[in-house]
Amino acid sequence: MTDQTSREVDAAGVAHGFDDESLRAAIRTALSRGGDYCDVFVEDRDDTLILFDDGRIQGITTGTTAGIGIRVIYGVNYVYLYSGNPTASTLAGLAERAAEAVRWEQVGNLGPVDARAERGIVRPRVEPGSIAVAEKVALVERANQASRDHSPLIGQVVVRYADDDQRVTIATSDGVIARDRRVHTRFVVQSIAERDGKKETGFYGPGRSMGWEFFGLLSPEAIAAESARIALVRLDADFAPQGKLPVVIDNEFGGVIFHEACGHPLEATSVANDASVFCGKFGHRIANDAVSAVDDGTIPGGWGSADYDDEGNPTQRNQLITDGVLTSYMIDRLGSIKMGMAGTHSSRRESYKYAPTSRMTNTYIDRGTDSLDAMIGSIDHGVYCVKLGGGSVNPATTDFNFAVQEGYLIKNGAIDRPVKGASLIGKGSEILMNIEMVGDNLDATGTGMCGSLSGSIPAAVGQPAIKVSGLVVGGRS
Repeated sequence: MTDQTSREVDAAGVAHGFDDESLRAAIRTALSRGGDYCDVFVEDRDDTLILFDDGRIQGITTGTTAGIGIRVIYGVNYVYLYSGNPTASTLAGLAERAAEAVRWEQVGNLGPVDARAERGIVRPRVEPGSIAVAEKVALVERANQASRDHSPLIGQVVVRYADDDQRVTIATSDGVIARDRRVHTRFVVQSIAERDGKKETGFYGPGRSMGWEFFGLLSPEAIAAESARIALVRLDADFAPQGKLPVVIDNEFGGVIFHEACGHPLEATSVANDASVFCGKFGHRIANDAVSAVDDGTIPGGWGSADYDDEGNPTQRNQLITDGVLTSYMIDRLGSIKMGMAGTHSSRRESYKYAPTSRMTNTYIDRGTDSLDAMIGSIDHGVYCVKLGGGSVNPATTDFNFAVQEGYLIKNGAIDRPVKGASLIGKGSEILMNIEMVGDNLDATGTGMCGSLSGSIPAAVGQPAIKVSGLVVGGRS
């Protein structure tokens, strides 16, 4: 980990040396030669990562990262500077350099101070930093044993424990001074089953925006058992059929298709640059009327939740699609300027090293009224996808290709047998129109790390089960 330092922080988790006036002074300096808007981002972050493989701990990494960044927006352009040396003098120097880089007639004014207190959306009951590393290692070892105990066919187990505790301060020329704390805990288990020289892998890696209390929701043993179960299902699976078939995609991580193939094209990052199939579609039907979709950064404990976005705005619930009609994009400040639309408090970034941009938080297709049994019962020959794996998407066209981690053949309205080697191929803009049924079993806790222009951030995905009338399934039989 780079930019490591050991620095004292105050009770609010904000680095010493950055009181409100020093932040506002830097903003005044940065706008002194022109510019419409300025913001400052201050970050302190603690991380722990434990990796277990081949029957033993392979590495334990802990560290503290700290830094500052300052941005000036002028017109539809911006300049962004950052440093891993977060001191008042460094910030003043960055502000001077930002001012020198901007050539703009208008000089933005500072608004009155609008101090924003923590909202408590992410509030760990047991801080990860209060737990000894030895206790975290014990969890990892318990998961390894639980996976192996699940079946003698489990020959290898890989476990990864990760937690992070990020404290940020965002100050803007609008007068906003917001302080936020984002805490994440994630536990990942990969189980490899082997029989007669054939190997299959099961993966399960849930996470939440919470502290050690996460393990009161999901124990290491439960996570390991699910990972092992998937590996064993795949070991007994036949190869999947191929062709255009009706497909049922189950809840939780099944929502990754919507996230990748439809969510990213709804971000201002794409829309403002005319690089999305959904440009100009606001207020138009883009999905079957059974489909409604949401991006909600306010879900308590949600993997992508926070009190404030990275421009100091309170996170909110944005209704992206309502009964098939596009009712909102996800818009940051710069996107708002380019698009001429109000922002949706959707600005996020990985760290002080990145300027913020429009990003998803917890994004999901909303609950419907159909049962999973009814969906499966309506199909004579098709595929039921319980869990999806990795894939690829072209954001400009929404063409996607996703691997199916756990799938089953549907035959005569019933689940027939497990299948493997399947992939789902299509266009996000088309799959939205081809969703015939939406289930009543919403689960928006799918966990992933989402990469885009402002780095890699925690983003949750989800949906109820959905039935797609026709989707190309790539298989081997």
